[in-house]
Amino acid sequence: MQDLDDLNAVVAHQLPIIAIESYEEARALELLTRLAIKRTMSMYHWTLSDGLKRSQFGEEPDSENTKKPLEVLRYIKQTAPAGLYVLCDMHPFLEEPSVVRLLKDIALTHDVTPKTVVLLSYKVEIPPEISRLAARFSFKLPGETQLMKLVQDEARAWGRETRQRVKTDAATLKQLIQHLKGVTISDARRLIRGAIADDNAITESDLPQINKAKFELMDMDSVLAYEYQTAQFNEVAGLKHLKQWLDIRQDAFTQEDAKLRPKGLLLLGVQGSGKSLAAKAIAGSWHLPLLRLDMGAMYNKFFGETERNLRDALALADMMSPCVLWLDEIEKGLGTDSNDNGVSQRILGTLLTWMSEREKPVFMVATANDIQKMPPELVRKGRFDEVFFVDLPKDNVRQDIFKIHLNKRDINPDNLDLSACVLFSEGFSGAEIEQAVVSAIHVAQAQKSEVNADFIVDELNRTQPLSVLMGEKLDDLRHWAQDRTVLAD
Repeated sequence: MQDLDDLNAVVAHQLPIIAIESYEEARALELLTRLAIKRTMSMYHWTLSDGLKRSQFGEEPDSENTKKPLEVLRYIKQTAPAGLYVLCDMHPFLEEPSVVRLLKDIALTHDVTPKTVVLLSYKVEIPPEISRLAARFSFKLPGETQLMKLVQDEARAWGRETRQRVKTDAATLKQLIQHLKGVTISDARRLIRGAIADDNAITESDLPQINKAKFELMDMDSVLAYEYQTAQFNEVAGLKHLKQWLDIRQDAFTQEDAKLRPKGLLLLGVQGSGKSLAAKAIAGSWHLPLLRLDMGAMYNKFFGETERNLRDALALADMMSPCVLWLDEIEKGLGTDSNDNGVSQRILGTLLTWMSEREKPVFMVATANDIQKMPPELVRKGRFDEVFFVDLPKDNVRQDIFKIHLNKRDINPDNLDLSACVLFSEGFSGAEIEQAVVSAIHVAQAQKSEVNADFIVDELNRTQPLSVLMGEKLDDLRHWAQDRTVLAD
């Protein structure tokens, strides 16, 4: 009813052209039919395949001679009576001067013969010549109450078909409703049906597949990537303070009150120290989809395209909410550059505006290695809820890292003397420790031997860690972070 009232208000303003962008053509036609009945208007709809046809009352047009865009527009201009004319998928022809001119002619005679033209398609670019004679309308996406009703309707329909009751629980149902926000009614119905049909139940295991399908519906895969592989915090060694901070705020993130909702954090630290894994673990532990913004793919040589790519990506993140938005190595995309014609400054402004004004539950995790390249506007207090510094792992954390990577490769760490590994891995990052374990396994397999601590220690001794190769830079980073950040561990 709300959509009908809103559309009625748009038509009441007497604008001769209305653009409706929607994938739900059947729903749009139904709503427009109800509007025509309510306002006692004749209604006609046109498609390239069938020509112009009468939808409700009114004289039947010549559908055979109105199949081409120019034919139907000439008919509406010269012959057709007053009414509502819904033109489906006219968007490819809106670049033709003759089409634009005829639309303008129809619009300019609206006061004499009120003919309202509705351009209905998944996407409508209104030509500038008629932009001031047109209005845009979009359907409201279903809210929680409507989504819950869709779930109940689909569960009842499934029960009638299979004579089986759909199984679920309140917590999973709540998460499902949250993840279905941002899709149309027909898409939501299809996703719900798919989740039920899989195993006659709605379970937590259905949520990743629903998030994946939802992301694909948004069609933004080039700039924003959906990370299918997330992690859990038991796969992340150390970071005690970060884990505690996140645990305290997890429930607040799903609250309706945006004032109390955590908005995000910046993870600053050494390369390979687990910042990316931590971002994946936040999404996995909070049961949220993880979106990764590719800063490199965002840049475009055409003026204004880069900023639009960022705006589109942030809009998609809002539509995918609740979610985690991961900006990996953010300094590479936002670092100031005097040779980029101000693009980096413009996208920085776009990002800062979104960060301060967004109301959707999008938890932003930015990771950075080089603070010197970070714009000062981004790291000042208040931009992020907190800035954590991820340093090289200490002795106990390195031991946990060895255990994690050995267990991942089906090697029992209890059979190895890890004390020597911990001793010789001082100054190594988590990623460097993993590579030492992998290399030791390859060497052991080549020698047809079981992996032991000696193999790992040999690989550690062959490697010069980044902390040695770039010791001065790491010292500078630690000095900067000392009084400005919170230690993650």
